[in-house]
Amino acid sequence: MPDVLIVGAGSAGSVLAERLSADASCQVTLIEAGPAPSDPRVHAQISNGLRLPIGDASSVVHRYPTTLTVDPPRAAQIMRGAVVGGSGAVNGGYFCRGLPADFDSWGLPGWSFSDVLPHFRAIETDLDFTNPLHGDDGPIAVRRVSEFDGCTASFVQAATAAGHPWIPDLNGSTLEQPLGSGIGAVPLNIQQGTRVGPGGAYLQPAMNRPNLTLLADTRVLRILIADGRAVGVQAVGPDGPADLRGDRIILCSGAIGSAHLLMLSGIGPADALQAAGIPVVADLPVGAATSDHPEWVLPVHWAETHGVPPLEAVLTTADGLEIRPYTAGFGAMVSGRRDDPADHPHIGVAVMQPTSRGRLTVRTADPNTPPVIEHRYDSAPGDVALLRSGVGMVRELIGRTTGFGPVSWSTSQHLAGTAPMGVDGDDRAVVDPQCRVYGVDRLWVVDGSVLPAITSRGPHASICMLGHRAAEFIG
Repeated sequence: MPDVLIVGAGSAGSVLAERLSADASCQVTLIEAGPAPSDPRVHAQISNGLRLPIGDASSVVHRYPTTLTVDPPRAAQIMRGAVVGGSGAVNGGYFCRGLPADFDSWGLPGWSFSDVLPHFRAIETDLDFTNPLHGDDGPIAVRRVSEFDGCTASFVQAATAAGHPWIPDLNGSTLEQPLGSGIGAVPLNIQQGTRVGPGGAYLQPAMNRPNLTLLADTRVLRILIADGRAVGVQAVGPDGPADLRGDRIILCSGAIGSAHLLMLSGIGPADALQAAGIPVVADLPVGAATSDHPEWVLPVHWAETHGVPPLEAVLTTADGLEIRPYTAGFGAMVSGRRDDPADHPHIGVAVMQPTSRGRLTVRTADPNTPPVIEHRYDSAPGDVALLRSGVGMVRELIGRTTGFGPVSWSTSQHLAGTAPMGVDGDDRAVVDPQCRVYGVDRLWVVDGSVLPAITSRGPHASICMLGHRAAEFIG
């Protein structure tokens, strides 16, 4: 029986598996529902950092239905990586850290910025900056584009001409010297066009360790719990159903997958579980107050830029917006096709500290039925007003040089906080500050589920950091 069962080989799971298996005496089994990198369908899809392999033909994503708004309801899909490396193997390479104030605002022991900075440094090699804020020997290489052209150059020129200061290092913020608003190049984990995610950078080099086993194409259906203790998982893989046992069970299946597994296993809001016919093991607020970055998308009549990452620079504002000049239309970013005249480059306007909260709820006890996801982005009028002001700002910046298409609701695909951390007695918390599930022994959650509040930057780098940090609690 392994010492540790990790469910999900995504960004956090890949890092955590590598760290725990570095102790040769610790037997680690990593379970992934998606294919392994050795699958011939996989490599070409996940290595090209200039495309997003999330289109209809993709074999490395799982799709979940959601509604973005309440009135009127706007249906959308959330895509999550279903492959070793998880969403970090299919995203746009954006590797901005959360801001120092994000972590300090949590007020959780072990999670202040001074606590997490060593782990941010440990996971990276920053190829642009050598100073105490940045790592120089971590597996994930980080670099910024130094010369822009096309869409990004047009936007950067317009922003700086309007008086927005240039920020040399978007990962250079400290509590003593926080970054102000301005425009800067996005730290990217893309090297010479290749996406260097945690699956390839962290997990793959460790796979020859005799104490690390990967079970790919193996889906976990629920957690096995006996006498208040997690003892294993019920799974189905290439050889059929199996009960897999472990001394410690760690969910790293992402904000959707981990929350759904908890609820299928009887851990969640009692009323929702009872309505779904699931016996209650622990009455906890799983999925009760989720968060994501709401985004409005504005097509721009610029010519798209070829052969570059989807996003190379962002403009941040004092009121908490991130303005994103995407380098191509969505169709081109996904498929690589360049022949659709209606598929314009676009600018995203996102609220990075939203007050809106969504919900994720189990629908039935059948693990094949996806959970109900409601983003409820329009439930906070202040967020909507910020989005509107951001679109107005974009029109003012570049409206004299280009035309626009109609604005539409979107999402940054950053769902978080479905099983948040909190101290004992916090009625919003699902896990404690060491990522242990309240009320169930030997069960941890380590992924974007546990963020008490969504970070003020895209969360991928912070989720990789979570995996590295949590290894100290679990090892």
